[in-house]
Amino acid sequence: MRFMLLLKGDPVGELPSSELIGAMISFQEELTKAGVLLAAEGLYDSSFGARVIYDSSTRRKTVVDGPFTEAKELVAGFLLIQVGSREEAIEWAKRCPVEKAVEGRPDHVEAVVEVRQVGDIDDLPDATDDQRAAERQQRADRGRR
Repeated sequence: MRFMLLLKGDPVGELPSSELIGAMISFQEELTKAGVLLAAEGLYDSSFGARVIYDSSTRRKTVVDGPFTEAKELVAGFLLIQVGSREEAIEWAKRCPVEKAVEGRPDHVEAVVEVRQVGDIDDLPDATDDQRAAERQQRADRGRR
């Protein structure tokens, strides 16, 4: 099973500290040695981002530039892991050194790692055999890049 560990937060204009960078590199090495890490990336803060919003009443898409205010709902980075169970994913999430992202802040800030299982087309009962085959082909094509 694949799980995404979403590292929540959006410190606009702040870059990660040397301590946080070192702690995350060490954590990623631990995940790699355990053979569970598939991908890991940090994201620029939302001031560099945009949202494309579809309005069903007008049937139009609009673009809203960042930054976005609800930092608790935003993603600062992610880890994609492959483990045997939800419980194992949670155990890895508990080991993620997110405390380094909030240490020394004068205000109360929570560090959150959200654990989400990655969907698989085989879990979708309405997917057709052709759709399943197309998804598998796309996944194989991505693996060759």
